[in-house]
Amino acid sequence: MRATVLAHFVPPLDPDAPEARRWVVDELAKPEYRAAEPTLFDLAAQAVRDWIASLFSGATGLPVPALALVAVLVVAGLVGLGLLVFGLPRLRRRAPSPVPLFDDGDVRDASALRRAAERAAASGDWRLAVEERFRALVRSLVEREVVRVHPGTTAHGMARAASAPFPAYGPALEHAADSFDGVRYLGHDGDAGTYAEIAALDVGLEATRPLEETATARAVGADA
Repeated sequence: MRATVLAHFVPPLDPDAPEARRWVVDELAKPEYRAAEPTLFDLAAQAVRDWIASLFSGATGLPVPALALVAVLVVAGLVGLGLLVFGLPRLRRRAPSPVPLFDDGDVRDASALRRAAERAAASGDWRLAVEERFRALVRSLVEREVVRVHPGTTAHGMARAASAPFPAYGPALEHAADSFDGVRYLGHDGDAGTYAEIAALDVGLEATRPLEETATARAVGADA
């Protein structure tokens, strides 16, 4: 009796055609078979490989240079297609961090320093106006990569370095450095005339192209 019951649940070993198809469909529907199916990317890559292979099929009579040319054209076409679809790659250049001027942590750009100088001049604070405008002059030269400042850079070191690409402004740069040292370190009050001189020097340097042979940024050290 027990053998009869077990035999009732044993699947037939010789199914008919519809039953066999159903077994195959059920088996292929299992997750492990679905995961093994090729993706759309796999199918596209295979299609490209087949297409390239078809270009060379039956081409044994072509000389090697001709085959190489065909291969180059195919690769160039694929690269061009990729650029059309995805665009040109963008190289991200990280802007260098601004270097503080004169060891006091000031990293403002030239425009900000000029605005600060103009506000100080408008309020009659000539000491601050002279100092800020000289800083603006130096920062402008650094931003233009005419000079490079380092820890320990002095006002006169900057003036000497900037005099090489701007020889006509050498004396004015030295005088401006004297004025900066006077208001910053010697307690001078500054005045409207000194501020106007440094402002005119800043404008003149901004409008002047440095000499070609000295256009490369010159490093300015503590003893420069």
